[in-house]
Amino acid sequence: METGAITSYFDVAQVVLYGFWFFFAGIIYYLLRENKREGYPLESEGRGSVRVQGFPAIPEPKVYRLANGTTVAAPPGQTAEREIKAVPSAAWPGSPLEPTGDPMVDGVGPASYALRHEAPDMTLEGLAMMVPMRIAPEFSVAEGDADPRGMWVLGADGLEAGKVSDIWVDRAEPQIRYLEVALDSPAGPQSVLLPITLARIDSDSRRVRVQSIKAEQFVRVPRLANPTEVTLREEDRITAYYASGNLYADPSRLEPIL
Repeated sequence: METGAITSYFDVAQVVLYGFWFFFAGIIYYLLRENKREGYPLESEGRGSVRVQGFPAIPEPKVYRLANGTTVAAPPGQTAEREIKAVPSAAWPGSPLEPTGDPMVDGVGPASYALRHEAPDMTLEGLAMMVPMRIAPEFSVAEGDADPRGMWVLGADGLEAGKVSDIWVDRAEPQIRYLEVALDSPAGPQSVLLPITLARIDSDSRRVRVQSIKAEQFVRVPRLANPTEVTLREEDRITAYYASGNLYADPSRLEPIL
C-alpha cells in the first residue's frame, strides 16, 4: 500500500476530507440555528396561531448580561403583541394593509416602530446619551454655524408650527440629534422633538423647514415621558411619525405620480 493508506481503499486524505465535510456541515447548521434568535417564530397569516420555525428549530434562549446589570434573553421566549390598527386590503395572505385610523399615530406601514426598551440609550459612563443642551453645558454650537434656537419651524404647508427652544445632542458622538420645538398651540405649552435629519435649517431666513409633515400635525408627534430624556422606543416612534408623513401627511401623497 502507498504512504498514508489505511486500507487499499481508504487513506488519510479521505479521512481529512470527510472530517472537513462534517465540520463544514456543522458550521452551517450552527449558523442557521443562531440566525433564529431574533424574528422567529414566524406568524402564518393564513393559519391563524400557527408558528413557523422551519429547520433547524429555534435554539434554546441564551441570556446576555448587559452593562447596567439587566439581562436580555434571545430568543425572548414570547412575542410582543400589540393591536394593529389596519385590515388586509384583500383576502389572500400578504395583501397590503389599509389603515383604519390615523396611520401616523397608530404606527402602521412606514409609521411602524419596534417595541424597544422604555429606557434611554446610555453612554459608557452611565449617562443618558441623548440630552438637551440645557442640561449639558459642555456642548455649544460651533462658531460660524447657525444656532437654530429661536427660529420658527415651518411645516410642509409653509405654516408656522412653533419655535426651536433647545438642541438635543448625542454625548457619545458629539453632534445634534434633535431639535426641541415649543409648539404654537392654543392648548398651552407643548414641546416635541424634531429629528435633525428631517429638518433643513435656513440661516438666511432664520427658519427651520420640514417637508414630511404639516404644521398642524406637530401636535400629534409622540411625547416624551421625561422632558430631559428620550427612550429607545420613543426615538423609534418619533422618527417613524415624521418619516411616515412622506406618505400619509397629505392624501395626494398616497397615489402614484403617474
